[in-house]
Amino acid sequence: MSSIGTGYDLSASQFSPDGRVFQVEYALKAVENSGTVVGIRCKDGVVLAAEKIITSKLLSRSTQPRIVNVDAHIGMVFAGLVADAYQLCNIGRDEASDYRVQHSMPVPPKYLASRVAQYVHAYTLYAALRPFGVTTLLASYHNGKPDLHVIEPSGVFYSYNACASGKAKANAMTELEKIKDFKACANALSKFEC
Repeated sequence: MSSIGTGYDLSASQFSPDGRVFQVEYALKAVENSGTVVGIRCKDGVVLAAEKIITSKLLSRSTQPRIVNVDAHIGMVFAGLVADAYQLCNIGRDEASDYRVQHSMPVPPKYLASRVAQYVHAYTLYAALRPFGVTTLLASYHNGKPDLHVIEPSGVFYSYNACASGKAKANAMTELEKIKDFKACANALSKFEC
């Protein structure tokens, strides 16, 4: 089967004969073309790092931060389309706020990752919508336990000890796999040059 130009890429809800959803694959391509992001879960916290590609000398470095706060105990870093990422950040903030109002306690990280992933997945189901072109790393420190969750453009989410996404994902993952233990964040940071 041909995988290009067969008309199966016009809608996010349409499968090709070989079972692929091209709109989701295009969203993954947008992630692969953005700056690299890295997340490392240690015993005493989570380290997030983002490569910010400056496309013009006139662009201020402080615009469009790629690491943002979702709640007091949850941070987010993203690779992909910035506008899509900020939309997901706002969804995450709304979910965290609603949970705090309803339950009088901070949102559990896995619950928040699940809710945001459901929202991302919903955008792969309908022809009038397009998938989010962003991979999101949610880092948290809740009840003395660090967590790192990754939400992909297809709407699935995973928990990781360490993860990378973006243009240099393969190189970053190779370096992350060399880390023997994730005891202290300071040890994890010493493996990377800034």
